[in-house]
Amino acid sequence: MYIAKETRYDRMQYNRCGASGLLLPAVSLGLWHNFGSSGNFDNMMDMCQTAFDNGITHFDLANNYGPAPGAAEENFGRILKKSLGVYRDELVISTKAGYDMWPGPYGDWGSRKYLVASLDQSLKRMGLDYVDIYYHHRPDPATPLEETAGALDSIVRSGKALYVGISNYDKEQTIAIGELFRKMGTPFIINQRRYSMLDRGIEQDGLKDYAAEHGIGIITFCPLAQGLLTDRYLNGIPADSRIRTDGRFLKESAVREETLQKVRALGEVAGERGQSLAQMALAWILRDGDITSVLIGASRASQILDNVGMLSNLHFDERERERIDSILG
Repeated sequence: MYIAKETRYDRMQYNRCGASGLLLPAVSLGLWHNFGSSGNFDNMMDMCQTAFDNGITHFDLANNYGPAPGAAEENFGRILKKSLGVYRDELVISTKAGYDMWPGPYGDWGSRKYLVASLDQSLKRMGLDYVDIYYHHRPDPATPLEETAGALDSIVRSGKALYVGISNYDKEQTIAIGELFRKMGTPFIINQRRYSMLDRGIEQDGLKDYAAEHGIGIITFCPLAQGLLTDRYLNGIPADSRIRTDGRFLKESAVREETLQKVRALGEVAGERGQSLAQMALAWILRDGDITSVLIGASRASQILDNVGMLSNLHFDERERERIDSILG
């Protein structure tokens, strides 16, 4: 009797990205942290290979990811050359532009000049002919929205990106640029926003419901609240935590006892579900099908394996939902 061998794709769930034809893995790997010039390249290789071996086909970057800016793309380009590049047609690679990248008036925000030049630089750093998704990283209050949208549209038509996305756009901003994309026929498929149990802004501004109703995918970053929604903080702030060693993104002053009490209570729920707190926090984001993918970061391959383990229990019964909502307040 022939028994089919399990493939990497059998280990992952894939969700349709909005109304497009593109499927994204439920878990995507972000290279925001730990892929810069100060990181260990062998560890980067191990994390990317582990991710891909477990069905994570989507790798998310930005022009300024480092340190130094551009370093993450350069290192990912080395990884593609040494290992993953032979699987290019099985990968979804995304990058972004919108934050300060180079000196002078043309290396920031959302002008046509910046967006086109930045993508050319990104492609060169990664050794690619095109990216699958190219994002505008943040709204630009000074550049006409028509210019930003037109630049992204022309980039797709040039063949340097297959789809376009936006990041950090709220509901009203999404509606505005989405209408421009619709008129131009631009394959706009996704918005990347911060979302976690401790940060529910996309629910509060209405983006989550709007995107689901209008065929726009959402991929969420910081789903573990910079590590707060992990078992590491159940007993306070560890000495080797990111808060203590790198306070750029999560400040110790923001970790109040009230927050830690919530984290401990959530940890009890996770334990009853047979999950780590991180696994439950990721599964919760995907609980109702409105989110396409959760974007995780990692400092070692074992964290990726733990995160992917959340796929074994994505269901929340009504009692669990009510209990979690009560904890979160």
